[in-house]
Amino acid sequence: MIRIGIVDDHPAMVVGTSTIINLQSDLQVAATGPDVHSLLELTSQLDLVLLDLVLTDGSTPAQNLRRLSEHGIAVLAYTSGERASLVRAAVRAGAIGVLRKSESPETLLSAIRAAARGETVATVEWAAALDEDVSLPRAALTPREAQVLALYASGATAETVAAELFISRNTVTDHVRNIRAKYVGLGRDVRSKTGLYKRAVEDGFVD
Repeated sequence: MIRIGIVDDHPAMVVGTSTIINLQSDLQVAATGPDVHSLLELTSQLDLVLLDLVLTDGSTPAQNLRRLSEHGIAVLAYTSGERASLVRAAVRAGAIGVLRKSESPETLLSAIRAAARGETVATVEWAAALDEDVSLPRAALTPREAQVLALYASGATAETVAAELFISRNTVTDHVRNIRAKYVGLGRDVRSKTGLYKRAVEDGFVD
């Protein structure tokens, strides 16, 4: 069972979204709150949080994502999308994806399941936020590192990458280590394979 939290200060939206989710046998809305503090007071045992980016408590997306990430909770930004700067802030702070509240129930449920599996929810809004964010420092990868990143971040195993590029598995591992070090040096999160995928998309190594 995937345990979901919703942070939104619009009760009607919370009720409607909760109803859609709770009709699924594999999903459960375990807690809701008008802000992150209220949600975490109820429980931190959550797999994913749908986070509204505009809350009346005055908190920022970066602050809220930081608090949730401290508890190991993945975050899907759930927004009306009218303020692009907030979407960019959420993406920079580590949101696993961005979803408009106007999307269909089918799209919502698909995005939740993908995010809970650790997959990036690469919607148009998410991609646009990256395209417009000129503040992201690009990693200076070698051509071979770029090839390794494109394959590895897209889901290939080290063994598969090695076979594809006619190099050893140890060489692939060394390249991945160097790639991570370069991104860490720029202050960009690559602790997980999902993080590597997001960085690869941001820098144009993966479509």
